[in-house]
Amino acid sequence: MAGESTGSEPDRTLRLLWRSHFGEPVGSRGPKQRSSVDEVVAAAVQLADVDGIDAVSMRRIADRLGLKPMSVYTYVPGKAELVDLMVDRVAGEMALPRLDGDLSERLAQIARQQWNEYLRHPWLLSIDTSRPPLGPNVSDHWEWCLRAIDGLGLSDLDMDRIVTLLLGFVTGPARAHLDAERHREVDQESAVDWWERNEPLLEEILDAERYPVSARVGQAAGAADPAGPSDAFEFGLARLIDGIVDYIGVSAR
Repeated sequence: MAGESTGSEPDRTLRLLWRSHFGEPVGSRGPKQRSSVDEVVAAAVQLADVDGIDAVSMRRIADRLGLKPMSVYTYVPGKAELVDLMVDRVAGEMALPRLDGDLSERLAQIARQQWNEYLRHPWLLSIDTSRPPLGPNVSDHWEWCLRAIDGLGLSDLDMDRIVTLLLGFVTGPARAHLDAERHREVDQESAVDWWERNEPLLEEILDAERYPVSARVGQAAGAADPAGPSDAFEFGLARLIDGIVDYIGVSAR
C-alpha cells in the first residue's frame, strides 16, 4: 500500500482517496485533460479482474483509455497510489447491507461480504493489507463492521482485534477456492475427479501402515464429498463465530 509520508507532509494518497472532499488533483484539471482519476482507477480494476494485479501498468491503462502513457501520471502519481485507489473503489461498489439478526448472524454477514468481494476481485488477495487505504469506502466498511459488535461491553481494542480476526480468516478459504477454480479452468478437471483418477496410485504409495491416521481421515473426507474450500469456509466460519461469541459473553460478565 502507499501511505509513506516524508517529514510533516500529509500522505498524498489520502488527498486522492478523499478527492470528493479536497477536489481533483491540480494536474487533472484543465482543457487538455481527456480522462479523470475515476476513469483511470476503473480501467485498472478491469485489467486486474481479468489478468491480475501484476498486469496493471500505466501503459496498459493508457492504451485502454486512449491516452499517452506518461499522461496517466497526471491523474495518479504511481502504481502504489493506484492500488490504494483500486482497493477503495471496489470496497464501495456494493451497498453495505443492514446488520440484522443476533451476534452470530451479524458476524457471518461481515465474513460473507468479504468472501464475495474476494470472489469478484481475486487480485485483492495479492494486496498488502498491513496499512489499508483509509479512503471513504474502506472507512465506511470498517465502521459497518465495528457497529456489528458495538455496545457489547468490549474494549475498543478488542473490537478492532475481533473484526481483524474475522476478516483475516476469510482470506485462506477464499484463496483456496479461487485456486481450485483456476485449476479447474486450466485442467478441465475438478478436485474430486483428480482424486478419483489417481486413487489407485495413491493407495499404493500412501501405505495405511505408515499413514494410518491420514488414510482413515482421507477416506472419511472423500466419503463425505465436501464442497471443497467453500465447505471449509463455512465450517471454519461457524467455529470462529462460536469462539468469538463465547469470548464476548465471558468479557461482558
